Amino acid sequence: MTKAMNSTESTRLWAALPDDLAPLLRPEIPSLANQILSEIQRRIPEYARPLDRHYVHAIRRGIEEALSRFVERIADPSTPLNRCADVHRALGKAEMREGRSLDSLQAAYRLGARLAWRRVAHLSERVRIPPRTTLLLGEAIFAHIDELTALSVEGYAAAQARAAGTMARRRRRLLELLVSEPRPPAGSIQEAATSAQWKLPDKVTVAALEQYERTQPSTSNPLSGWNALVDLECGEPHLLVPSDHDEPERIDWSKELAGWRVVLGSPVPLDQANRSLRWCRRLMELIRSGMWPDRHVNRCHDDLSSILLLQDEQLIKELARRRLAPLATLRPKQRARLATTLLSWLQTRGGAPEVAQRLRVHPQTVRYRLRQLDELFGAALHDPESRFDMEIVLRASHMLTGDHDEPLEWLAE
Repeated sequence: MTKAMNSTESTRLWAALPDDLAPLLRPEIPSLANQILSEIQRRIPEYARPLDRHYVHAIRRGIEEALSRFVERIADPSTPLNRCADVHRALGKAEMREGRSLDSLQAAYRLGARLAWRRVAHLSERVRIPPRTTLLLGEAIFAHIDELTALSVEGYAAAQARAAGTMARRRRRLLELLVSEPRPPAGSIQEAATSAQWKLPDKVTVAALEQYERTQPSTSNPLSGWNALVDLECGEPHLLVPSDHDEPERIDWSKELAGWRVVLGSPVPLDQANRSLRWCRRLMELIRSGMWPDRHVNRCHDDLSSILLLQDEQLIKELARRRLAPLATLRPKQRARLATTLLSWLQTRGGAPEVAQRLRVHPQTVRYRLRQLDELFGAALHDPESRFDMEIVLRASHMLTGDHDEPLEWLAE
């Protein structure tokens, strides 16, 4: 297909044609339209099969509009293409809805142009149209067809964009159902999956997302090649990818989601997607607050016990006040030393040498601290339930304060 003329060139071409050609060409329209439709159905496989009568009518109308508008532009070069343009945009949209490419329609345009040029050539011989005018007529035919082809491409693209938008909305809706709490009925999910043309897998991987590079937000699906369901437009962006065949292990998350912080769950059964996303979002909160190191691609199931400990900061503090109350009366430095020693002792359940090696201090120092702890806590140090609670709050406190020199500073509040 040749490049369509710009409007100035097109106007100059039509103005160069004698307007008395229009009465000569107009009677040829009905028979030429029939010939073009017949040849299109005979020569182009996509149109050779029986077609819906409404679609055949649309093609015939497109041919007739193209021929009529061609003749009218010869009579008056300023004739608008409005109605003809609508018809040919509609033909492009219809090809998209039929699930075809534009190849067949463009072949039909080219065939129609050749048949029209052949008819004009015969007419020129019959009524002795000057050769230069005949050549201009041929140029006008192909320029006209180029314009109509461009209109059909425009219609096809518009229908394609609309269909993509509709499908994207359906897939976002399906994603919403799959991660909702409580989980909707299985029938609702299957209906949404069918509408979204998305096969429900047995296992999925979900991820919570946050854009850390302030670039223009993208609404496209960066993991469309992995058949992922993605919502980048909601308040808490997230995605879900089928994982029946270890897809997540083959995805380069840093590359596919450049500019995004990713908290990735492990593959889970489809009906547990909502729970997995809940954990991912909790870890995202911890990263955002600085309580958890950010690796840009973070796997929340690597340390679920730590995430569990940090589920409720206020609850941890309340438990600490109950189980670690004896430390509240100490000076901050002393409280920090004894808390660290107590945690090491609880974790190792060994003697002074093991704790000293862990803390990199002298064993005699550890023995002194352990005597202090025994005086402060007494029988609680030998009660399994109390020791369990102490270890929980000390581990959580360490994660809440990081390398802070004075952990548990809120204990005396």
